[in-house]
Amino acid sequence: MNRPTIADLAEAAGVSVSTVNRILGGTASVRGQTMQRVQSAAERIGFYGIGAIEDRMRKSAPNYRMGFLLQQSTRELYQLFSRKIVAACRERRDEVVDPLVDFVDRLTPDNIAARLMALGRECDSVAVIAADHPLIGQTIRELREMGKPVVSYITDQSAPERAAYVGADNWKLGRTAAWLIAQMTHGPGRIAVFIGNHRYQCQDVADASFRSYMREHAPQLLVEESRPTHEEPGQAYRMVTDLLATTDDLVGILIVGGGISGVLQALRQTPEEQRKGIRLICRDMGPETRKGLSEGLITAALCHPPEATSDLLVQTMIDVIEQESPGAPLQRTIPFEIITPENI
Repeated sequence: MNRPTIADLAEAAGVSVSTVNRILGGTASVRGQTMQRVQSAAERIGFYGIGAIEDRMRKSAPNYRMGFLLQQSTRELYQLFSRKIVAACRERRDEVVDPLVDFVDRLTPDNIAARLMALGRECDSVAVIAADHPLIGQTIRELREMGKPVVSYITDQSAPERAAYVGADNWKLGRTAAWLIAQMTHGPGRIAVFIGNHRYQCQDVADASFRSYMREHAPQLLVEESRPTHEEPGQAYRMVTDLLATTDDLVGILIVGGGISGVLQALRQTPEEQRKGIRLICRDMGPETRKGLSEGLITAALCHPPEATSDLLVQTMIDVIEQESPGAPLQRTIPFEIITPENI
C-alpha cells in the first residue's frame, strides 16, 4: 500500500497543497486552527511527515501539557470522557495542547494522591475526578506551591488551593431527579438512594437536594438512607436484589454513583409486574445506560454533556495556567442533559 502523499493530506484536511508545504517547510505563517486541522488529518491517514507538522506547531503557538486523572479504566463512561478530552485538546485553535490521560483503578485516597502528584510533575496543569479527602487536598496544595494548578471536574474538592471546578450544578440535578420521580409516582411508597461514596461531593450534594425536594413537595414518599455501592456493579446488584426481595412498596431508585449495570441486572431479573412501578433515575450516559433506557428500565439519565464539558475543562485549564497570580477558585457550571427513553 502506497504511503499517503502531500496531496492526500491536503485533500483529507480540506486545504491546498501549498498550505501543507508551508507548514512542512516553516516558510510562512499559517493559522493555528489550520495547522490543528492538518495535524488531525495527518494522524488519521498516517502521513509520514506528522513529526514535522507537530514540530511546526510547537514553534508557532503556545504549548501546554495537560494531565487528566480519570477513574476506573473499565468503565465506558470514563473511556468516553478520555476520548472527548483528547479531541478537545486537538481542536484548540490558538494553542498546542498535549493531553496526558491516566486512569486510576484502585480508588484509595493514597493511591489517587500519588498518581495525581506524578501526573502534576509532568504537566503544566492537572484535572482530577476523585472523592474529597484530606490526602488529595494536601497533594493539591503541594502542586499549587509547585506552580501546577489543579482543576476538579464532575465532582468538586474542598481544598481551597484548587484552581477551578468544572461540572454540573449538583443541587439542581438532585432536585430535578426528585421532581421527575414525584411527578410520575402516585400514592405513598419508598425510594432507595445509591451513591458511590459519601466523599464524592457531586453525589452528596445531589443526595441532599433530592431529599430537600421530597420533604418539601412529596412527604408521602419515604426516602431511605443512602446505600454506598463503592462504584462497584456487583455491590449494587446485591443491594438491589436484597431490596426487591424484602420490599413491596418500592416506587423509585436514585443512583448518583457507579454501579448502574448492577442495578439494571437486578431489575431484569425481577418480575415485570413488580418492576414496572419503579422509577429509576441515574447519572451520565454509557452503553449500559443507553440499553437500560431503550428497555424502559431507566426513567431518565441526568448527564454531563461530554463534548461541552471537555471543551470547557480544557479552556479553564488554559485560563488558570495563564493567571498571573492564583486567585479565588473559578466556578464553571455547565447545564446537564436530561435523557429519556424517547430522546436517546
